[in-house]
Amino acid sequence: MARKNAREVNGILLLDKPLEVSSNGILQRVRWLYQAKKAGHTGALDPMASGLLPICFGEATKFSQFLLDTDKTYLVTACFGVRTTTSDTEGEIISQRPVSFTDSQLEQALPLLRGDILQVPTMFSALKYQGQPLYKYARQGITIEREARPISIFRFELLQRTGDNADFIIHCSKGTYIRTLIDDLGELLGCGAHVSKLHRTQVGPFTAGQMVPPSQLDALAGPCHTTADFSALDSLLLPLDAGIVAMASLLLTAEQQLCLQHGKSCKVAAADTDAIKLLGPDAVFIGVGQVEQAVLSSRRLLNTSAMHQPTAEISGL
Repeated sequence: MARKNAREVNGILLLDKPLEVSSNGILQRVRWLYQAKKAGHTGALDPMASGLLPICFGEATKFSQFLLDTDKTYLVTACFGVRTTTSDTEGEIISQRPVSFTDSQLEQALPLLRGDILQVPTMFSALKYQGQPLYKYARQGITIEREARPISIFRFELLQRTGDNADFIIHCSKGTYIRTLIDDLGELLGCGAHVSKLHRTQVGPFTAGQMVPPSQLDALAGPCHTTADFSALDSLLLPLDAGIVAMASLLLTAEQQLCLQHGKSCKVAAADTDAIKLLGPDAVFIGVGQVEQAVLSSRRLLNTSAMHQPTAEISGL
């Protein structure tokens, strides 16, 4: 959707994704508003889900995997007594059973789904089997055997219950399927359940209070497209390294930086790690590396133009 004269945009936008639109659909809309050459989201939300969707522009896409791999928090509404094929409102009803559990029984069931557990991914997921996402097989009535995967549920707390519906807050590790978690809870309680509402409030270091609604982007984009001055939109972007603020950093010498830029490794006084934030001699972020036996190699580096762009200019803060 970007024009031929698309801009080099670098940074992270924390979008408040609305309901009834796909993550890719809203991504392409935002990319067009920014007239950005390159953009990608970090962890899709289903059309029936809303909330925090980090969008990475330009050089920030190089570090999107770190946001994909981080923990997330959701506000979830579960409807008990009805189980569906997709474990949400989009699926067909599998079974309907009476809801007879007490609030006390519900509270007793939650700890069984907290901590380090194994979860079998839903067939209605984007996980690939022989090059095709599972949901494509599911829509053809084909079931593929899936191995249970380890996940961590840090928090699974009841906020309120009204009849057959209940609101929860769930803080979980990467790879967790909230729909499957609610389906499992329904089976534990003997009545079945599905997700009727899902809203993401946290992705790694980012929280709901930082989100930008699409309406705000639309309001700013009109004047920007007319004057070709995108400073108002760009001021909403966070720095390239905003998603990895908690990562340990390493200050490089000019010689070490040059070495990495030429695809070579170098000796450093640092402990072994799979990921370390790299800062140039001027303390400006230049990428992410890894250390093994005191030898530093690069994982992802910014290109020259991004390296010389001050963080303050990217963030607008």
